[in-house]
Amino acid sequence: MAFASLVWTAEGGRPHVGCGRVPAAETRAGHDATARRVTINQPDMTKRNDLKLQVSEAILACQDKQADNVTVLELEKDSGAFTDYFVMCSGSNSRQIQAIADAVDERLEALGMRVTHAEGYKQAEWVLLDYVDFVVHVFSEKARQFYDLERLWKSAKRLEPAELIAKPKPRRVMTSKSAAGKAVPRVPKKARKKA
Repeated sequence: MAFASLVWTAEGGRPHVGCGRVPAAETRAGHDATARRVTINQPDMTKRNDLKLQVSEAILACQDKQADNVTVLELEKDSGAFTDYFVMCSGSNSRQIQAIADAVDERLEALGMRVTHAEGYKQAEWVLLDYVDFVVHVFSEKARQFYDLERLWKSAKRLEPAELIAKPKPRRVMTSKSAAGKAVPRVPKKARKKA
């Protein structure tokens, strides 16, 4: 399915609806039309990165409360899915299930996100936290086996939590200066092997 894009040209800021190219009549000689336009409907990379950050924070909250079997499903756009990701995990008892749900809620609220819909907290068999772009499911082992969402959404891509969790960049420690006066990174010593 092709989408038309709304393009603002440099000539008076008039909009042009088309396939992303500015008509030749609206270009100046010697200038490339693509360099002089702004396409409105291009995908927003920061939104995608923000979503992955939010999902990774939910995963970390689950892991902080010792959740079992943390799984992430990336749902396909054409599958009729109402969200992009499912984060699923299990707790061993009702208190742990509620603690996991509370940890997810608190951690995402610290990022400025509020749960739009929650279900099952009192029963603590299957707690559902809906954040629109992703849904967190916290199950008891029995409920997880019974409902088996992984089988129900088998067309979804299964991701490892580590794939979404951002790894911190290694920090370089500057300690000494070279003869030229520039800081030289300290190289960590290799651990000695014990014989």
